[in-house]
Amino acid sequence: MKNSKLIPLSVPNLSLTILENVRETIETGWVSTGGRFITEFEAKIAKYTGAPRAVSTQSGTAGLHLALRVLGIEPGDEVIVPSLTFIAAVNPVRYMQAEPVFMDCDDTLNMDMDKLQRFLELECDQVNGQTINRRTKRPVKAVVVVHVFGNPANMDKLMQLKEQYHLHVIEDATEALGSYYLAGRYAGQHCGTIGDIGVYSFNANKIITTGGGGMIVSPHEEYLERAAFLGVQAKTDPLYFIHDEVGYNYRMTNIQAAFGTDQIDQLERFIDAKISSYRLYQAAISDIPGLELYPFRPDTRANHWFYSLYIDEQQYGLNRDELLRQLNERHIQTRPLWGLVHKQKPYRGCLAYEIENACRFEDNLLNIPCSTSLLESELDQVVEALRTLGGTR
Repeated sequence: MKNSKLIPLSVPNLSLTILENVRETIETGWVSTGGRFITEFEAKIAKYTGAPRAVSTQSGTAGLHLALRVLGIEPGDEVIVPSLTFIAAVNPVRYMQAEPVFMDCDDTLNMDMDKLQRFLELECDQVNGQTINRRTKRPVKAVVVVHVFGNPANMDKLMQLKEQYHLHVIEDATEALGSYYLAGRYAGQHCGTIGDIGVYSFNANKIITTGGGGMIVSPHEEYLERAAFLGVQAKTDPLYFIHDEVGYNYRMTNIQAAFGTDQIDQLERFIDAKISSYRLYQAAISDIPGLELYPFRPDTRANHWFYSLYIDEQQYGLNRDELLRQLNERHIQTRPLWGLVHKQKPYRGCLAYEIENACRFEDNLLNIPCSTSLLESELDQVVEALRTLGGTR
């Protein structure tokens, strides 16, 4: 039976308590890139993640661009990136006129650190403290690691490789606010706080939202100072508008931060809701042949941002695209995995190293409704549809 009401994939969970903050921005006129809510939101993110400081940005993409600029990535440098990610994780590399090198994923959907190690060992040379790609003769300067769907990547292994091969590490934690490690070298540390620079996003579908906007964190105060300087048009003298270099209009607005200061206070409640719904799905789907709700790492507290359903067509009876179509016809909003970035038109011809696992996930993963406001009755409707459609052609 088709639902009359749409069950959305992922929508904001907003409270009317935000209105008092918004009212203040309107009454005071502080609606643009200055005001107390910006500094308050930055302070709350820093405290929550355990970072020494946070710098707000216009978007997560802007934060990644600033991170690459701050770390000194130059035209012709190579930056290792995942292919299984949203394209916004890769585009800033090209903003810097640098070259992406695409890496495969492991079974957590995150960058395969064993393949990364193999690439660095077998395809690169160490020359005067730099890692040089033997084939292209270009320096490999950095790795952008994405914590896909809030599932923490293997930072233990990556940080060992960083030290061994003199690489910068940028953590794209845009999907992973609230995810942290329970074991290993970084037990207790949040995604985004381990590499040289970490970036969060507050887009409308993220676990908390400011409508848009992002945040940069780093253990290095000098990086944050530089990012803050470049993000406000690189004003050397803000009174007389003296600019000694090119900067960007990348600061978050006060009205966005007015949303953020309220939303961050709800984050743990939102994560609890995500985990609860995930477990209900997991129990209900476990006996449907051909479907698997993809797991999060057990040695972490993942924020469970998105739920990925793996479809075995032979057992289930429908492939990913057929299931997507039929669920959407039933007003259950679902989404396929992103198209792999190394296959996208702007990046065809870039080096892609042994990409195999990501292709399997690209063909067989489907994201299902996971809003923090998802009702149990709506979840039951999704499961009923999955159960009913199984075995059909």
